[in-house]
Amino acid sequence: MDEIYISTDIEADGPIPGPHSMLSFASAAYTESKQLTATFSANLKTLPGAFPHPFQDAWWKTQPDAWVACHKDIRSPEEALPAYVDWVEALPGKPVFVAYPAGFDFTFMFWYMMRFAGRCPFSWSALDIKTLAFSMTGLPYRKAIKPRLPKTWFDTDLHTHIALDDAIEQGALFCNMLSELRIRQTIFSKWQAEITNREPEKKTPFSSTVNLTESLIEPETKLK
Repeated sequence: MDEIYISTDIEADGPIPGPHSMLSFASAAYTESKQLTATFSANLKTLPGAFPHPFQDAWWKTQPDAWVACHKDIRSPEEALPAYVDWVEALPGKPVFVAYPAGFDFTFMFWYMMRFAGRCPFSWSALDIKTLAFSMTGLPYRKAIKPRLPKTWFDTDLHTHIALDDAIEQGALFCNMLSELRIRQTIFSKWQAEITNREPEKKTPFSSTVNLTESLIEPETKLK
């Protein structure tokens, strides 16, 4: 069964679930070929006894449009999360949770799914786009941020902090990165095949002068 990539964005009123609430979440399901097959989004009631974190509360005051958007058609977590898990499990492929950064979004989604649906269709793992960018660019991990990534990876610079908008934008970014990664893997496999019986000192197909933060638009040219 092919994998299907579930790009997910959440909006919350604090850094962790439980003391604070997830206000909104959305997922956009992409195939590896960048086909957007389905979306799911929900705005949620806050948790009983939870409260906004002062830092997050101040940040929300700078995002009035996103604040209004995440308070429309509010659903209870008890209803929305089981519906979401059912949606993921019905998708045509093995689901992979994708986020940027996954450490934040998956923390909330995993907690909410286990608390209100009793299961997580992604198992215990999530694919972090920031880590993928770190491995593909050669940048220090803490500097693998969107402004420093190749512009060819982005379809749009729009980031609205409305969960569905951002899930779709982030999913397209991931698919563009994955497409380039597959090109690199193909080039590397060809190189490995070519040097099987060659001199052992030739260890890498990439020149030390190649700037790995650039997108490999013309990989064959860059390797000459």
